[in-house]
Amino acid sequence: MRILFVVPYVPTKIRTRPLNLLRTLVKAGHEVTLATLAATEGEQQECLELFGDRCAIVLERISAHQSLRNCLFGLASGAPLQAAYSWKPAMAARLAALVAERNFEAVHIEHLRGAPYALLLQELLARHGKKTPVVWDSVDCISWLFEQAATGSSSFSSRLIARFELNRTRRYEARLVRQFPRIVVTSQIDRRQLLQLAHNQPSTPAEPGNLEKRIKVVPNGVDLTYFQPLDGKRETAKIVISGKMSYHANISAAVRFAKEAMPRIWVERPEAQLWIVGKDPARQIRELKSDRILITGTVPDIRPFLQRATVAVAPIQYGAGVQNKVLEALACGTPVVATPQAVAGLVVHPGVHLMVAQSMEGLADSVVSLLKNPGQRRFLGRSGRCYVETNHNWHSSVGLLEDVYREAWAECEGSAARTAADTLIGS
Repeated sequence: MRILFVVPYVPTKIRTRPLNLLRTLVKAGHEVTLATLAATEGEQQECLELFGDRCAIVLERISAHQSLRNCLFGLASGAPLQAAYSWKPAMAARLAALVAERNFEAVHIEHLRGAPYALLLQELLARHGKKTPVVWDSVDCISWLFEQAATGSSSFSSRLIARFELNRTRRYEARLVRQFPRIVVTSQIDRRQLLQLAHNQPSTPAEPGNLEKRIKVVPNGVDLTYFQPLDGKRETAKIVISGKMSYHANISAAVRFAKEAMPRIWVERPEAQLWIVGKDPARQIRELKSDRILITGTVPDIRPFLQRATVAVAPIQYGAGVQNKVLEALACGTPVVATPQAVAGLVVHPGVHLMVAQSMEGLADSVVSLLKNPGQRRFLGRSGRCYVETNHNWHSSVGLLEDVYREAWAECEGSAARTAADTLIGS
């Protein structure tokens, strides 16, 4: 298939979903054109290194100042700021020229930030008389994330932004769900939330087709070759939390775990050390640094921390979609302790694939139990690896995505044929 894949940020090892979907689509033999926006020169170079010899690239630079101006202008509209954040007229013009000149079997556009490009391209394709379906990869239900952040974030500014954006995002997502022949999300919980939004907005004009049929789950995978267990001996009392440490949900989780759970763990295991591993740690994270709490900042390779850690913890209090940090730790054979929110997008069995606890006290008790029980750690490490091998490999996810493209193409083709037949009958 000829696929136009639009991502409003450069796919990188941190933005693992678009990176691996693209890699696997190209490996499967599809002809992919990547259109993306780079915020820095480093991102631009990384994009060329990752994809320069794999697919055609349409790349534009968008500065932080441009994104800020977009948000300021977006305040006057009813749309969420996320929808304005990545708008670049030069990119819109290049995409318009591209769909006018070339024929694609599918246009894939990721995230709420990419939605304005999806709406534009759908309009232009119809204007050119092309039946190419536009598939919007929502990834997560962002309004569901904001609903949780509005009360669950430890940051006042994050709670304020979430409350401001919540209703705007609900209305916008509800409208988007009815716009496209197929919508893709990472988990069943996000699918349910989008369906609920659409059904709760009766004023939104309904498009032809069944909503339940159109919203599909394409789960995140994990690179099972890259993330593997090591044969070497693990540390005996090292606990790791990973993720982008400027992201509000990760900040809240790490700070609460360090302040509420670690003191309980230290009572039982005073030698235990917490590693907080991830780029751009916020001030609240940096202030946690001590002789027993390591703050790494950006690391060239996260695998050594996951492969050496005794236990990985995902103390997320709110979130959406599938937590890649959990998949990566499981793939490395690291026993995981998580909150229900961190595994809401996974079909896992607590006590078999990982351990689950709601409160900070429960998380601490589960970690202490694992630190004392090497046999249980080995069991969870093996069963966790087996779970991701079975349920979260990128080849299976791309197989589902290919089905989505084909279904959307067949429906658009059938719709075009019915329109032509109606025209003939009418004449």
